[in-house]
Amino acid sequence: MTALDLLRLDLPALLAALLACATCGLLGSFLVLRRESLLGDALSHAVLPGIIAGFALTGARAGLPMLAGALVAALAATLLITLVRRAARIESGAATGAVFTTFFAGGLVLMEVSGARSVDLDLDCVLFGQLETLVWLEATGWGSLLDAQALAGLPRQLHLLAGVGLAVALVVAALWRPLKLLCFDPDYAAALGFPARRLELALNMLVAAAAVAAFEAVGSILVVAMLVCPAAAMRLLTDDYRTQVLGGAALGAALGVAGYALAGPLPAAAGMALSLNAAGVIGTLGGLAVALAALLRSRAPGRAATA
Repeated sequence: MTALDLLRLDLPALLAALLACATCGLLGSFLVLRRESLLGDALSHAVLPGIIAGFALTGARAGLPMLAGALVAALAATLLITLVRRAARIESGAATGAVFTTFFAGGLVLMEVSGARSVDLDLDCVLFGQLETLVWLEATGWGSLLDAQALAGLPRQLHLLAGVGLAVALVVAALWRPLKLLCFDPDYAAALGFPARRLELALNMLVAAAAVAAFEAVGSILVVAMLVCPAAAMRLLTDDYRTQVLGGAALGAALGVAGYALAGPLPAAAGMALSLNAAGVIGTLGGLAVALAALLRSRAPGRAATA
């Protein structure tokens, strides 16, 4: 494998895996701390009708219309979950499961009737993503990394992932203390004057934005895995809020890079005539990370609580 092959074939997919997994790992900590990991699963599936609607209105896989549609769908799903929970007087997990399966099924129906399959937005793309198809043909050498014209030719999925990742990082930094209070004591946060419900809605919208940004590149299954696994692994290892949140993002990024490398580039460099699905390898590593964290926790039960 030459350096040009690395730039053109592997760098875009590697960056996409890193950005998607780091962003999901960052947000996943808030879901795990609030014991709402199922909500990440729900929103990553519930955005599908919005994504398809954005495609149907524009006739193309344009990032901003699909993102806007996904955010509208996520907002509708969040409100409907609250309505179902209150009207049916059932616990939140049951309401969440009922709503997200309905939204996801509706999205699959829309996919069939809208012509989304004609642009390769099919079930495989929805579930497993198309990480390996991200290429940068404009790259001519390492100097392309400093060439604005060449950088503009990077896959549009990377631009969307980078924009959403930056927005998520800025919002989390700006709301660092309110989000901490929301995770550990929402009633106290409300008593201090923080708009707890608006913070919950903002967090849900960030999860939805991360889900749709990563949707086409890595698929909904990996989005769910990265929203849960890095954060769950860190939760088993630490009680410190800062370590939990930043560690979840760092572990997600590491899993993304390692999973992609193990799936394709490393076997190719070793002369092996095979490769694996990158999203599948990353998801598997996420599960192994949780198992390893559980093992380490069992051997160190007296960890200090510093949250």
